[in-house]
Amino acid sequence: MSDKHPDGFLRHPRRPFDYRDPAERIQDYREVYAADWDPDLLRTQGERCMDCGTPTCMAGCPIGNLIPEWNDLVSRGCWSEALERLHATNNFPEFTGYTCPAPCEPACTLAVNDAPVTIKNIERAIVDMGWRQGWIRPQPPQRRSGFTVAVVGSGPAGLACAQQLNRAGHAVVVFERDDAIGGLMTYGIPDFKFDKRKVARRVDQLAQEGIEFRTGVEVGLDPSLEALRERFDAVCLAIGARNPREVEIPGRALDGVELAMEFLTAENRRQAGVAVPRPIFARGLDVVLLGGGDTGADCLATAHRHGARSATQISIRDRPPERRDAHHPWPWLPMTYAATYALEEGGQDLYGLNALAFLDENGDGRVETVLAERVAWDYDTGGRRVNKRVLETAIRIPAQLVLIAVGFNGARLDGLTGSGLALTSDSTLARGADLMTALPGVFAAGDAAMGQSIVVWAIGEGRDAARAIDRYLTGDTRLPASLRTANPPLQRR
Repeated sequence: MSDKHPDGFLRHPRRPFDYRDPAERIQDYREVYAADWDPDLLRTQGERCMDCGTPTCMAGCPIGNLIPEWNDLVSRGCWSEALERLHATNNFPEFTGYTCPAPCEPACTLAVNDAPVTIKNIERAIVDMGWRQGWIRPQPPQRRSGFTVAVVGSGPAGLACAQQLNRAGHAVVVFERDDAIGGLMTYGIPDFKFDKRKVARRVDQLAQEGIEFRTGVEVGLDPSLEALRERFDAVCLAIGARNPREVEIPGRALDGVELAMEFLTAENRRQAGVAVPRPIFARGLDVVLLGGGDTGADCLATAHRHGARSATQISIRDRPPERRDAHHPWPWLPMTYAATYALEEGGQDLYGLNALAFLDENGDGRVETVLAERVAWDYDTGGRRVNKRVLETAIRIPAQLVLIAVGFNGARLDGLTGSGLALTSDSTLARGADLMTALPGVFAAGDAAMGQSIVVWAIGEGRDAARAIDRYLTGDTRLPASLRTANPPLQRR
């Protein structure tokens, strides 16, 4: 154990974890991150935490992770205690430590005029150490309440809700329509970004704690939601926001114009050795990705590994600035430009392009070209795009595979249509302040209720839904509230 230096932020520069060499990693599907990290490096990085009187990093975190506490514990070599504090607010810190964009870091006080603490790296190292040392074990409840809860959906929100409710003593059954547990953690995020064995070991932990999992079940069809309500004392709908946003432009029906999530899901299934009804390959093709977000980046990286001839990610937005602008002051998200891990591997990103049509140049029913125009935007006081100005027309981009990654339009009800559930204007499940839908005893959590978001938001949503359900069942609850409930974090966009 070592004494922490109070001036560590002056003594030590920021040193984040390394990535594997891009030329090496595009040859396989192993995680892009360097496998090993040095505990001494993490100790000095933890010393950079300033022990702020007002830890704005916690306000930047949607679940209010106790960041200064576990930074300090790591700096002193107290790894097991750091894991305990990490698990106090986050059921699955490896989910966030590997995939979260870390809004806590730009909110770090050091980020005012210096590089922030490597919070995400420290979080990942703590949970890695926990698994390595065998500290993470099943924690079944000592007694059962006699209440039963059905959780529909097994993404981060559903799993967090299930674990919290189970630890409160309720009997929980998780229903998943896919053939594997994990939601988009399993079939949405590529293996090279998040090894699926990390999901499997958490599912095994939850199963040993007493949670029952049922895959291949389409709630709303068989069983119906009404049947589920009759059998269980409460239901949580954590069905995600998987209704894809479409682009309605000429040529959308051509072969080779695909939804990005179908491309990623097919590849994840293939890597898992599971049957793929309709595989989509990029080998030898010019690939264009519509959408400048994380899903587009994951598609870009997957195209590299397929052996695409070229890969281009285009966004209708202006290119973000290199530095914070006046509209995004600290501690808000800076919304600055940063090359993604996928672009480090190759390809290009183009901003200010509006796709106008997909063209079939050869008359064979397959896309060959994306026709686009270069645009610039004026913005209103809320930061919304208004008044498009066309700067250049008739831009042609070769593309034999186009992947649409422009987001999602809320929950996909499928068999739940007509069940009495109400939707908001954003096509999310309507719910009250108690997180209950219009149907008594039926709650909603995660992307299904708040719209497409990041993993850490989903975990916080699941924890809050569990707290609301526990109170509904018993009249009170000892489950902890997340920061999201009392104080919405710093997420200005």
